[in-house]
Amino acid sequence: MPRVIGLMSGSSLDGLDIAYVNFSSAGNYPEEKWTFDIIHAETIPYSSDWIKKLSTAIDLDARSYLLLHTSYGHYLGRCVNNFITKYNLKLDDIDLIASHGHTVFHEPWNGMTGQIGDGSAICSETGLLVVNDLRSMDIAYGGQGAPIVPIGEIHLFNEYRLLLNLGGIANITDQKYRIAFDICPANRILNKLVQEYFNKEYDENGLYSSQGQINEILLNKLNQLDYYKKLYPKSLSNSFGLDIIYPLLKNDKLNIYDILRTYTEHIVQQISNSIEMIIENEKQDKSTYINCKMLITGGGTHNKFLFQCLKSKLKENFGINIEYPDINVIDFKEALIMAFIGLLRIQKKPNVLASVTGAKIDTIGGAVWSN
Repeated sequence: MPRVIGLMSGSSLDGLDIAYVNFSSAGNYPEEKWTFDIIHAETIPYSSDWIKKLSTAIDLDARSYLLLHTSYGHYLGRCVNNFITKYNLKLDDIDLIASHGHTVFHEPWNGMTGQIGDGSAICSETGLLVVNDLRSMDIAYGGQGAPIVPIGEIHLFNEYRLLLNLGGIANITDQKYRIAFDICPANRILNKLVQEYFNKEYDENGLYSSQGQINEILLNKLNQLDYYKKLYPKSLSNSFGLDIIYPLLKNDKLNIYDILRTYTEHIVQQISNSIEMIIENEKQDKSTYINCKMLITGGGTHNKFLFQCLKSKLKENFGINIEYPDINVIDFKEALIMAFIGLLRIQKKPNVLASVTGAKIDTIGGAVWSN
């Protein structure tokens, strides 16, 4: 029974997610059936110093970037060591660490992606086998390098037709067609607005956004952005939210409550539009989604106002039933799947799907570090 620690740092910068997972399988590849058990999991909030370092990493010169890459790797390793101590784990209880790292650059059109968090540093701190750099192989084969979670969704959550992650960036998977793509910036923008205007980490339960009014002019500007017209496979970098969307919101003369309400509506509409895009491109009827189950995860799931707006929209437009899973799945699904992707890498099995990313082939991605 493989036992893996998965590490995930998302674009919302709320912290480092760590999940210790037991996996088991039955049957033979590629038809094997997988199950999982999240034994321990927690989010380690970033200090203000780390938030500043990670949020400004994109502006560093090459030497400073590599120094951060190394120091962040050592930090990840120390976090894992503290996690191991806290939960009384033994090194023999852990087969490997799979680390996504923190994305600084993501430019598949230039054949490049960059996640900091040196795997050799994690290995040296923990003494454990480490897999990282999970996206580069797919990009080298012409893919988007994202989303990479569908391989885990297919094997671990195959009872759901649709899966939606409301993280720093919202992304969707339709398992029937084995397609997935990034929809729009989500928590990263909402959190940044609330941090700037209210000095709060996030809009708890959507309290601030629920007090505003939708501004149709601003909403239309957002919905007309070129990315939303592109057909999948497609993926977003953090710079789309920070360099394109955030200035649009800041330059508008609305009060902050209306800005938050309008952006919340933008997220909801783009999720709905993404399903419309799938229907049109796959030449299906809307009825194909009636009563189908959608699993929703990620930090945005805790925003009750956003959740209710989305639930109403998808039920009204498509008849989709949103399911609210176990809290560990909501908060740690991506760390769980990073653990699974790392496990597949060690087993030399494909862990990124070409049907999702547009790559030439399914790839076995990840750099392996051991002492």
